[in-house]
Amino acid sequence: MTDSPHVIIVGAGFAGLAAVGRLRKAGFMVTVIDKNLYSTFQPLLYQVATGGLNPGDVSYAVGGFTSRRRTRYVRGELASIDDAARRVKLSGGRELGYDYLILATGVAANYFGLPGAAENTFGLYSRADAIVLRDHLMNGFERLSESSDPRSEFVITVVGGGATGVELAGTAAELRRAVIQSTFPDVDPDRVHVRLIEMAPALVMPFHPKLREYTRRQLVHRGVDIRLNTEIREVRPDCVVLADGQDLPTDLTVWAAGVAGPHGLADWGLPLGKGGRLLVGPDLLVEGHDRIFAIGDIALNQKDPDPQLAQPAIQHGKHVAAQITRLTRGEPTQAFTYHDRGMMATIGRRSAIVQLPQGIRFTGTLAWFAWLGLHLVYLLGGRNRVATLVNLSWRYMAWGHGGGVIVGDEPDQPLPGEAAAIARRAADAGAGSDAGAGAGAGADAAKAIDDSV
Repeated sequence: MTDSPHVIIVGAGFAGLAAVGRLRKAGFMVTVIDKNLYSTFQPLLYQVATGGLNPGDVSYAVGGFTSRRRTRYVRGELASIDDAARRVKLSGGRELGYDYLILATGVAANYFGLPGAAENTFGLYSRADAIVLRDHLMNGFERLSESSDPRSEFVITVVGGGATGVELAGTAAELRRAVIQSTFPDVDPDRVHVRLIEMAPALVMPFHPKLREYTRRQLVHRGVDIRLNTEIREVRPDCVVLADGQDLPTDLTVWAAGVAGPHGLADWGLPLGKGGRLLVGPDLLVEGHDRIFAIGDIALNQKDPDPQLAQPAIQHGKHVAAQITRLTRGEPTQAFTYHDRGMMATIGRRSAIVQLPQGIRFTGTLAWFAWLGLHLVYLLGGRNRVATLVNLSWRYMAWGHGGGVIVGDEPDQPLPGEAAAIARRAADAGAGSDAGAGAGAGADAAKAIDDSV
C-alpha cells in the first residue's frame, strides 16, 4: 500500500514495539529507528549486571522483529525534527519523511545536577551499562582475593531506593557469599559491604507501606546497610559525601536515583517538562503539535502523569496506534486511560513484593514466582524465554554451589575511584601503625596504583 500514511517510530523499547503491530494491522507504512541493533528488556538488566543472565538473554534483534511484521528498520539516532516539512534528520545526516511521528526513545539517568554523579557512578539503563557493571563487580571480588591485606574491603553503594536499586542491592548482597564461597573461598565475605542510599523516608515508595517495610526487612536480613532520609551533596571517586558532611567510602557507586530525557532531546525543538521529558496532552500528542506523539518514559502529562513502568509504556504504544487511525479517518483523538495491572519488584532469592489492583498484595516465594513468570511472558523471543528460565533456575537452584558466580572480563579501565581508594585505605592503615609500616603501606599503594593504571 504505497499510498498508506507513513509512521516513523523512534525507539525500539516497550512503547515503540507495542505500536508496530497495531499500525501494520491498520495498513500503515511503518519505519522503526533505533541506534541499537537490538531491543533490550530493561527489567532484567540487573540480572546481567550480577551474572545471572547473559547479555543476549535480554536482547532481541530489532530487525528480526520488524521484518516479521513487514516493517522497515533503520539504524540511527534522531538529531532533529522539521515539523513543517514533516522530516526527521539522523545523526549521520540521513533524512526521512513522515506523516506521523512517534517518539519512544526512553530515558537516561537524572543526576539532578549533583557534582561528580555523572563522572563517578555507573548506570543501569542499557545492555552496555550492565556488562560494564558486571565486569567491575567481578573485578572487585578478584581484588579482595589478590590483596595481601586482610583488612581490605570492597564497598558497593547503590543510590536510589526504587525497584532497580532494591533489586540490585539485594542481589549484590546475596552474591557476596555465593560468589566468594564458590570462587574465592580464601576471602571473608564480610569484607564485601553493600550500601543503599535513599533520600525518601522509605524504599519503593509507590508500593503500600506494608510492602515497603517488608522490603526493608528483607534487605537488612541480607546485610544491606540502608540509609533513608539521606541526601547526597557530592559523589567523589572514592566516597559519597552526604549533606551533613559525612564521607562514606565506596569502591563502586551505582546510580539508580531517577531518570531524565536522553542527551540531545533539547535539540528537537519540542516542549520539555520536569526532568527534560516531553510534554504531552491527554491523548499523548506532544503539546503544540498535531502529528507528533511521545510515549513511554519520555512522555510527561503534567496533569495526570503515568507510572514509569513497562505496562504504561505498552499501553501508550497501543493507544497512539489507535489515535493515528482515528486522525486518518478525520476523527478526534481520545484521552489515554491507564489500566492499572499492578506492580512488582524482586528483592532477592525467593523474596519479592506484588501489588495488584483492588488492594491485593502478597510477598515471599509466591510473589517471587509471579515476578519470574511475568517477566518470562514479556520477554521477546522463545529462545530468550528458554535461556532466561534455564539460567535463572540454575542460579537459584544451585545457590551456594556455584550458581551465583559472575563471569566477566577484566575492565578496560579501573573503577573511577579504585586508585584513590587504594591510596586512601593504605594511608588509613598506616595511621594505625608505626612510621616504617606506614611508609611501607604507602609504597604498596603506589605500586598497586601503577599496576591498576
